[in-house]
Amino acid sequence: MSPAEKTAPVKTDATAPTTSVPLSAPATAEAKPAAKAPAKSVSAAKTPKAAKPAEKASTVVAKPVKEKKPKLVRDSFTMPKNEYVVIDELKQRAAGLARPAKKSELLRAGIKALAALDDTALLAALAHVPAIKTGRPKKD
Repeated sequence: MSPAEKTAPVKTDATAPTTSVPLSAPATAEAKPAAKAPAKSVSAAKTPKAAKPAEKASTVVAKPVKEKKPKLVRDSFTMPKNEYVVIDELKQRAAGLARPAKKSELLRAGIKALAALDDTALLAALAHVPAIKTGRPKKD
């Protein structure tokens, strides 16, 4: 057995029992926190420099949280040619009002307008729209 591996009795407290600690180990566990204590006081002296990064961090936190964009759904549908022409007319009308609009914007605006109707007005609007066969139209 080498001298470094030998253990020696170490007395940590008058009331505590004597324990064996390897000679190559640090003196005691109590000495470690005492060694760290001055390091904390040194960092406490550097608080003015530490305050600047904290200010930068607060500005990062102050950024507004971005809203999640709604998930988009792609869909297709069939409509009569004469109703499809109305979409183009509405696009030209919106452009003349200095508010160009896409086809999807017009359709979404129409859905919002229908959703705002009460039940009787919705039924009346649906009565003016004839039902058509679903699916792809036959080629002429």
